[in-house]
Amino acid sequence: MGEAMRHHWLLLGACGWVLLILMFVSKFISFRSVDDYGERVGGPSWTVPGTKVVRPIPVSSPVKPAPKPSDQPSAVPTGTDWHPVVERRVQLLSSVCKNSSLRNLTHAAISKFVLDRIFVCDKHKILFCQTPKVGNTQWKKVLIVLNGAFPSVEEIPENLVHDHEKNGLPRLSSLTPQEITHRLSTYFNFFIVRDPFERLISAFKDKFVKNPRFEPWYKHDIAPAIIRKYRKIHRDSNLAASGLHFEDFVRYLGDAEGRQRMDRQFGEHVIHWVTYAELCAPCEIHYSVVGHHETLEQDAPHILKAAGIDGMVSYPDIPPGITRYNRTKVEQYFSGISKRDIRRLYARYQGDFQLFGYPSPEFLLN
Repeated sequence: MGEAMRHHWLLLGACGWVLLILMFVSKFISFRSVDDYGERVGGPSWTVPGTKVVRPIPVSSPVKPAPKPSDQPSAVPTGTDWHPVVERRVQLLSSVCKNSSLRNLTHAAISKFVLDRIFVCDKHKILFCQTPKVGNTQWKKVLIVLNGAFPSVEEIPENLVHDHEKNGLPRLSSLTPQEITHRLSTYFNFFIVRDPFERLISAFKDKFVKNPRFEPWYKHDIAPAIIRKYRKIHRDSNLAASGLHFEDFVRYLGDAEGRQRMDRQFGEHVIHWVTYAELCAPCEIHYSVVGHHETLEQDAPHILKAAGIDGMVSYPDIPPGITRYNRTKVEQYFSGISKRDIRRLYARYQGDFQLFGYPSPEFLLN
């Protein structure tokens, strides 16, 4: 009897250990499944360097908060859902335009310089103000298709898009004052913006580093002029060889008075880095929509629908991640630049930051 009881307790003990092991394995598998499930269902999350990771909100969610302009959206809203986001941008723009303390940074006359930036599509009553370094080439392709020159954006040669004598896109400046006034007051008009400092980095890389369309005047004329005036230590004989540094570029842009004479000398080439206020006069012209480069995936279809052309033309495919704000890149470019020069630069572009809701880059200023 005692021997049978001892075997009975041994058997119970063994079962207990097996039960404990199974519970532990089950717990571990459950933990791993939740993690894998989150990755599998949520997919890759939008991550803005220096901020917390935000998981995508399910598409069926009835409430979708509007993303901050310099952040990536956590979901892809429908055209109906996106309308309040666009409305808030226009309301913010109107509010900042009324701020008298920023008037010098936000207001610009509707000059020929501004009218030269605005392309016209009379056939569909659309105006588009060009703001370089925010994907404007694709919007010009859309207008070229609408004007009937090509059946689709994919068939338009790249060199034709930038040839303003041959691409068939008239500018507002080519019309009479009466025609200009009529179109500004009745046509659907829009433009696109992006984080002001990231746009400057893009302009610097495109014109002074890569120069893909071979525009030699940036490296051979503009760069040496900036270096002579704004590089602290240089040798005149080696200006072209050394190339323009981002620090030189920032110092030139932040010089409120000294750069004006140079800008007149550079002519229209400065459009790649002058402010949005100077380019499109958003406080003087009432724009229907202000799109953001950071949310172009949502803005492009909304603009096409709002303009009534969504069934006639498609916006070109957007490569994954190309519109994402990259704080790490911004930090790297500004890492060797003095706080004094960064603050001067921000003082010039503060109007653009505030007009379009971009947060002040405190991580660079302080």
